[in-house]
Amino acid sequence: MPHLKRPVALTRLGMVAEQVTRAFWPFWTVAFIAIAPLMFGWQDIAPLEVFWGFSVLAVLALAYTLVWGARRYRTPTRAEAKARVDARLPGRPIAALEDEQAIGTGDSASEAVWKAHVARMSERTKIARTVEPDLRISDKDPYGLRFIALLFFVCALLFGSLLRVNSVTEIGGGEQQLATGPVWEGWVNPPAYTGKPTLYLNDIPPGPLRVPAGSSITLRLYGEVGALTVAETVSARLGEVAPASDAQQEFTVAQSGKLAIEGENGASWDITLIEDQPPEVELSGPIEADAFGELSQPFTAYDDYGIESGTATITLDMASVDRRHGLAVDPEGFEPLVLDLPMPFTGDRADFEEFLIENLSEHPLANLPVTLTLHVMDEAGQEGASVTEPLILPGRRFFQPFAKAIIEQRRDLMWSKENGPRIAMLLKAVAHRPEGQFSNEVTFLRLRQITRRLDNFNDFGMTDDNRDELVQALWDLAIQLEDGTLADARERLRRAQERLAEAMRDGATDEEIAELMQELREATNDYMQMLADQMEPSEDGTDQPQTSENSMSFTQDELQALMDRIQELMEEGRMAEAQELMEQLNELMENLRITQGEGGEGGPRTPGQQSMEDLAETLEDQQDLADDAFRDLQERSQEGQQGQQGQQPQQGGQQGQQGQQPGQQQGQQGQNGNQEGQDGQQGQGQGVGEDGTSGQQGDQGSGGEGEGSMEDGLAERQRALRDELNRQRQGLPSLQGEAGEIARQSLERAEGAMDGAEEALREGDLAEAIDQQSEALDALRNGMRSLSQALAENQMNEPGQGSEQGNATRQVEPSRRDPLGRELGTTGQAGTDENMLSNEDINRRAEELLGEIRRRSAEQQRPEIERDYLRRLLDQF
Repeated sequence: MPHLKRPVALTRLGMVAEQVTRAFWPFWTVAFIAIAPLMFGWQDIAPLEVFWGFSVLAVLALAYTLVWGARRYRTPTRAEAKARVDARLPGRPIAALEDEQAIGTGDSASEAVWKAHVARMSERTKIARTVEPDLRISDKDPYGLRFIALLFFVCALLFGSLLRVNSVTEIGGGEQQLATGPVWEGWVNPPAYTGKPTLYLNDIPPGPLRVPAGSSITLRLYGEVGALTVAETVSARLGEVAPASDAQQEFTVAQSGKLAIEGENGASWDITLIEDQPPEVELSGPIEADAFGELSQPFTAYDDYGIESGTATITLDMASVDRRHGLAVDPEGFEPLVLDLPMPFTGDRADFEEFLIENLSEHPLANLPVTLTLHVMDEAGQEGASVTEPLILPGRRFFQPFAKAIIEQRRDLMWSKENGPRIAMLLKAVAHRPEGQFSNEVTFLRLRQITRRLDNFNDFGMTDDNRDELVQALWDLAIQLEDGTLADARERLRRAQERLAEAMRDGATDEEIAELMQELREATNDYMQMLADQMEPSEDGTDQPQTSENSMSFTQDELQALMDRIQELMEEGRMAEAQELMEQLNELMENLRITQGEGGEGGPRTPGQQSMEDLAETLEDQQDLADDAFRDLQERSQEGQQGQQGQQPQQGGQQGQQGQQPGQQQGQQGQNGNQEGQDGQQGQGQGVGEDGTSGQQGDQGSGGEGEGSMEDGLAERQRALRDELNRQRQGLPSLQGEAGEIARQSLERAEGAMDGAEEALREGDLAEAIDQQSEALDALRNGMRSLSQALAENQMNEPGQGSEQGNATRQVEPSRRDPLGRELGTTGQAGTDENMLSNEDINRRAEELLGEIRRRSAEQQRPEIERDYLRRLLDQF
């Protein structure tokens, strides 16, 4: 067939390449190993005996591998190529076309079938394609000798020359060498830091040649002395210069010029010097700092070859210093601060961006005007500098007034020892009336001790070591005043509120606001935990607080939402509104202090809340029971028990339908948090404990009693769940409205489905039981959803509840928003009453969303957990 000629011919060529590779790979391996030393010129420096011994071994190895390959080489035939192409086609159509009908000849119907078969096979041959050859020989060369030989040969090509192989003919005596004329060799070695390869001048044609600055040129002249001479103007050598006819010459390229080898077989090059450009560095962004004074300065550096090192120099900007108070005197010993710039550990240093990160809060230059200059240096010793940038060197921010005063005096003492008497006087004024000013006696006594030592040093002379000791003591005191060492949660909360209020008045960056808000959150959580630990039940055994019509309750989520809102307002610069919410938070915490013995946030659950929690537990237990039933059905299907073989097709279909339901339930249950996942595991473990023995027997046995006892255990668990749901349904609160009626009907339907599941389990029909359990789960979820809606509607109809209370108290209600931040609807469920689609066609938009879900669920590259979630969405809609 004409259309088979091309793929068969190309496949045959590939098979020839396979045979050549498999038969002659030792030959070219030996050839590469033999020629590589010759290209490096080892024959010119090795002893004659060594060279001849190497040559004999190489020739023998080449002859042996050539004969070995010729004996193993076999030319592939066209039939073999056709068979390989046929093997890649479905049904081997080429071989089918060459077959002849053996049975039914003479029968018109049989011959018609045979002709149809041949026509079908002929059609299949049209998709024949060339079969690529298999050139892998790792099984024959497990040590990779062919790759080692190839590496030698490539290195010889890069750093040697094929022309050097000609020198083999000159080996044998000086007379023969002189007879062929003088020869020369030359190399250009660029500096190592450039990363450029060595150039072999014999392979470079005469003419223009560009080399990096600092490159070293080495020349070797062979033959009669004086037959070849070197003339160059690139080294700029002064003083004694070696004769131009020396056999070996070496010099460094310092300028552009000319290099010539004069004489027979000489050459000449016009060398252009590639100057090494100095490195450059610049600040790529403004300096940033957090509340604790850690600065971050981004910078960008680049060089033509790579940067070796860099420094940042920080110098006091005396012209910008406000020379008042303790800074009025001349400073002492303010040497420039030099920091090492971070360099990339890996990658290219020719162009990179990094961050200089340091904490200089304790340095004398902290919070003073300085100038910042970056310097970088390359390996050639060239240096580059950035534009000098004036800035205020970031330091730690202190919000506690006494801490700020201590830090200011510490700065003045580091500025000059002459400020010692003034600092002592100010510290005494601070400690004059300590009542109510210090958080504890420890900080006051530490301040007194520092003041006494400062007076002593002022009287008898202050050394640098004395000053360093006082500076460290003042820093530790300021940190203690700012952070405190209090273990009492109430005091810590008060201090966090004061620091945040101070930040509102003085103005703070977003990073500082985030740090302070995090501190406030932690202090609030600790204080709430303290209230919960100290809360005791009342005399009647309950923890219901005494409430009044003016009382207000807050949950932990509402507190967190209130603090989030405060932080948001502060970051937007709306300090007045933030201060108002801060006062509301302070008032709330004060009220919690008053009512902490009465239960605080506690109190008994309402009947509606109790019903929701009981139904949630029932839903979880039903979920575990459905998982156990589904697992038993899978085990039965895998074991292939004889009693269920007649039902396998039906159960397999039911199992396929139910296989998604437990996954769906687990996905929904996973959204309820880790606690529910743990409870679910405990519930499952308890279920196994009730019928664990029977279950093991059922697994080990081959049917009969083992399976029946296991299903009886599941049926008993299902009956207990049904009775519990009946009790909960009878105890539902009286709820008005359509939602309440739907909730009751849904729970009745769930109870009926549980009854059907129990009956199916006792009859041994696991597939039907799983169907009934899935229906019970759906009814339970619908009932809980409707019950929650009914509770929300009845709560809003009561006076003082719902949105009216929220408006009256101006309370931040996080629960009134869905996860997307939208206001919830009046039903209290996830969703919103807002018209999110404006005037768009709702049906069209729903169809678009459904199509997008289908498209994403079909994308195989998405994570399995995401695709499973999307499939559950499609099942619901």
